[in-house]
Amino acid sequence: IETEASQLEIDIGAMFGQVVIGPPGSGKSTYCAGMAELLQRHLKRQVVLVNLDPANDQLPYKPDIDLTELVRLDEAMERLDLGPNGGLLFCMDFLLKNADWLVGRLKQFSNAYFLFDMPGQVELYTNDQSVQQLLDHLTNKCDYRLACVHLVDSHYCTDAGKFVAVLLTSLSAMLNLQLPHVNVLSKADLIEQYGQLPFHIDYFTDVLDLSYLVQSLEGDPVLQKYHKFTSALAELVESHSLVSFSLLDIQDRESVLRLLRSVDQANGYVFGDAEERSIAALLSCAVGADFEYAKIQSVHEKYTAASGGGSEAAPGASGTAGPSEEEEEEDIQIDFLA
Repeated sequence: IETEASQLEIDIGAMFGQVVIGPPGSGKSTYCAGMAELLQRHLKRQVVLVNLDPANDQLPYKPDIDLTELVRLDEAMERLDLGPNGGLLFCMDFLLKNADWLVGRLKQFSNAYFLFDMPGQVELYTNDQSVQQLLDHLTNKCDYRLACVHLVDSHYCTDAGKFVAVLLTSLSAMLNLQLPHVNVLSKADLIEQYGQLPFHIDYFTDVLDLSYLVQSLEGDPVLQKYHKFTSALAELVESHSLVSFSLLDIQDRESVLRLLRSVDQANGYVFGDAEERSIAALLSCAVGADFEYAKIQSVHEKYTAASGGGSEAAPGASGTAGPSEEEEEEDIQIDFLA
């Protein structure tokens, strides 16, 4: 009985949150500001914004906890004669050694939902262990229920070589951080700004047969000599069957809500009792029930070329469009640029 009571107490007292990572310029800070606005204004959740980027001094939101109070990248570079990457590695290692500072700040907030705005350097999530050990400390020793939201620019879908690199980076981060992951193609409204998609958009979100993508590189004289290497990378990603993507337009409320449902499922928030939920909605989110076309409908109809997303249908996919729906709610109005 004592064991069950103790476990119940842990479950009730658990804190939930998102760890937002991604390359520089992928929209992490914008995402945190937009997600916080949605959670606070429309869902009435208490949100705590945590800036863990020591170089991020121009934020579109006011952080509740700011790493620059503990260590700053420019000061570390100046005092230790380090470059940007070396200075950032030092800052994150310094944060790990002073994890009690972060935990103490986090404990000032109870019954809150945390958004961690992380640095953009890929090395922190693929090679270095500082971030992984810090997140392990928060999840295993402090009982924070966290899901990783990995943002990458959606326009990489228009370049086969870059998209394969994105897949490999996402897979590496998933394996290294060891957290529930939700990979996101951000800036969906700009998805075709650098060219037309070679396949239907669901080919990229569901990461279908990558051999077709590799074949599209054969016409590029620069990348053709790396054909075998690219094929091996594609086979590596497919062999794990872990990487898939959600689409995000931060200005579209439905897009943000759909992503939030995926994140709440990943970190377990959907099973809590902090908000009133119907049994049908709970079961639907718990099993991931959603019409596949609904996941990409808005982006497909708004931002890709007409009749087929401006591209041929994805191999192995129907490529048929579902019925259009009118937006029942107004889009989120955000006062900063995406």
